[in-house]
Amino acid sequence: MKRKITVFALCAMLFALCPPVSAQQPTKVPRLGYLSGGSSHTGTNPNAFWQGLRELGYVEGKNIRFEYGLAERKLDGLPVVAAKLVGLKVDIIVAVGGTEPALAAKQATKTIPIVFTSVSDPVSAGLVESLARPGGNITGLSNINAELSGKRLELLKETNPKFSRVAVLWNPEYPALALAFKESQAAAQALGLQLQSLEVRGPEDFESAFKAAADRHTGALYVPASQFFNRHRAKLAELAVKNRLSTIYSDRDFVEAGGLMSYGPSLADLYRRAATYVDKILKGAKPADLPVEQPIKFEFIINLKAAKQIGLTIPPNVLARGDKVIR
Repeated sequence: MKRKITVFALCAMLFALCPPVSAQQPTKVPRLGYLSGGSSHTGTNPNAFWQGLRELGYVEGKNIRFEYGLAERKLDGLPVVAAKLVGLKVDIIVAVGGTEPALAAKQATKTIPIVFTSVSDPVSAGLVESLARPGGNITGLSNINAELSGKRLELLKETNPKFSRVAVLWNPEYPALALAFKESQAAAQALGLQLQSLEVRGPEDFESAFKAAADRHTGALYVPASQFFNRHRAKLAELAVKNRLSTIYSDRDFVEAGGLMSYGPSLADLYRRAATYVDKILKGAKPADLPVEQPIKFEFIINLKAAKQIGLTIPPNVLARGDKVIR
C-alpha cells in the first residue's frame, strides 16, 4: 500500500512539473514588408520572388506573413510607405524595383534588415560600403545596368553599322540614370559614336525629346533602366517607332510593349534569388555579412515587328544571338 502511495506521489510531482500545453508560447511568425514604387505586388518579376520563397518552404499565413507597401507609381511617396512598414515592425523589408525603393527603406530604418532585388550600383548609390562587405542592415542583388550601357550601344552599332550618332534618354534627377548616362559617354567615345543627351524631367518632355533626336538625324536611341521610364514604356515604344529611331532598352518589358530591342539581366532570376537572402536573414544571418550578388543570366530580346515599322533589317548575325525573337 505504501508503495502504491509513493508511486502515486511521484507521478503527481512529475505531472505538476510539466507545464500545461496551453501555457506554451506560440511560435512567432515573421513578417516580411514588401516595398515597391509600383501599384501591384504581382507580375512576372514579383511572382518569381514569391515562387522563390515557396521553393524554400515559406507559406503565407503558416510560417510567414506579408505586409505590402506600394507607392502606387508615385516615387515621392516611397518614404511614407517605407515608414509605414517600419511602424508595423516587420522583421525584414524587401525593396523591389530599383534604387529608389532601396534608398527609401534605408532612410526609414537602421535596424530592420533590408534586401534589395535589383539596384544598378549599390555602392555609388550609398546603399552599401562594398559589394563583398555591405555593412549596415542592407544587402541584395545588383543588376549592373549602368555597366551594360556600353554593350547596348555596341548592339545598336552592330544592328546598323552606318549609325554615327546615338541619343540617350535620361533624367538627371535619378541617380541610376545619371550613372547610365556617364557610362554611355565613355562607351560612345570608344565606339566612335557621337552622343546626344536627351534630358527629360517628366512624361510631358518625351515628345520634344524624341523630335530633337529625329531632327538631328540621330537614328539610334538608348533608354536606360528606370522605374520612371518603365511606367511609360508603351508610350516610349510608340514614339520610337513614330520617329523611326532604332532603340535599345534594358528591360524586355519595353520590347513586349512594342520596342525594338532590349539587353540586360534576367530580372525574374534576380527576384527569385532575392528570396534566398530573406531565408538566410530569417535564419539568423546579418545583412552586413551577406555579399551583394550580381546577375548570372542575361537576355537579348528582338522585336521584328518594330524593326519592320521603322524600315530596319536586323543583320543575321545579330538576330542569331537573340534569346527571344518576336515576329
